[in-house]
Amino acid sequence: MKRIRTGLTAPVLAAALLLLTACNSGGTKTETADAGGKATTDKPKIAVIPKGSTHSFWKSIHAGAEKAARETGAEVIWQGPQKEDDRQMQIQVVQNFVSRGVDAIVLAPLDDRALAPPVGAAVKRQIPVVIIDSDLQSGDFSSFVATDNNLGGKLCAKRLSELLGGKGKVIMLRYAEGSASTLAREAGFLEGMKEHGPGIELISTNQYAGATMERAFQSSQNLLNRFGQVDGVFASNESATQGMLRALQTAGKAGKIKFVGFDSNPTLLSALDKGEIQGLAVQNPFRMGYEGVKTAMAVLKKQPFEKRVDTGVTLVTQDNVKSSEIKELLNPDLKKWLGE
Repeated sequence: MKRIRTGLTAPVLAAALLLLTACNSGGTKTETADAGGKATTDKPKIAVIPKGSTHSFWKSIHAGAEKAARETGAEVIWQGPQKEDDRQMQIQVVQNFVSRGVDAIVLAPLDDRALAPPVGAAVKRQIPVVIIDSDLQSGDFSSFVATDNNLGGKLCAKRLSELLGGKGKVIMLRYAEGSASTLAREAGFLEGMKEHGPGIELISTNQYAGATMERAFQSSQNLLNRFGQVDGVFASNESATQGMLRALQTAGKAGKIKFVGFDSNPTLLSALDKGEIQGLAVQNPFRMGYEGVKTAMAVLKKQPFEKRVDTGVTLVTQDNVKSSEIKELLNPDLKKWLGE
């Protein structure tokens, strides 16, 4: 566990120890100091830093992280930017945790390049980093815990091609530049289309939804207005999928244009039930948060751990959405772990 130097002299340290003992007599978590004057706590502190804090995906990751923390005796400190395009804020969050001397960091990097230097700085301070959700162009982190996003994109391409009978005009709505996870999905979708949809014409593949659902809605409206005939659509993350859904509904085309998206929330699942969406590639964010913290603790304890943990991806349709396996995947018990 990392220890933070207090700079106390021996007499002051003795007095501080007495004060800490008195203050903690009510049963709260104790903080003590060792003979070298370094403060320690009874639980390793693990900073878990998401890309954003609004989407249900991140709440599930938070819940999984809390479950792992309870099982391993860690303390999770959850903090991230509000919006998923605030790279500078996420960099500052990482830097602040490094300055505070947390024991480990679990990070979902907003940008596969911009977050590499602060991660390198953490490792130089002997703070191990586990990357979750989205890859980082760095060799400094201990483990990568994520979905096989390329496979997820290929599953979406196969589903959309089947829905269209292998022909038609298709739009792919990207998420954001620098996001390694969605870039992999988009690459997988394009690869899958070459394999499963040789008769399908990709009429737009270079437009980005942006970090918010409102921006995704505007981008989707612009695409639908630009192209007269659209037979199918793929959107590569939760906000892009919901923005496109709203645009299709506004245009009176929901259910008429075949639509496959990535991630889930109550709105998207309701649209799936109504036939407005025909497929959702669903990750396991609860497991991602859980395995991220478990791996970080294994690194701290110098126990064996996997360098790459695949947390799985499943294509959800009307045919399987009511199965017990899919229900458990879509509805983790957030209240149990987050008190919501």
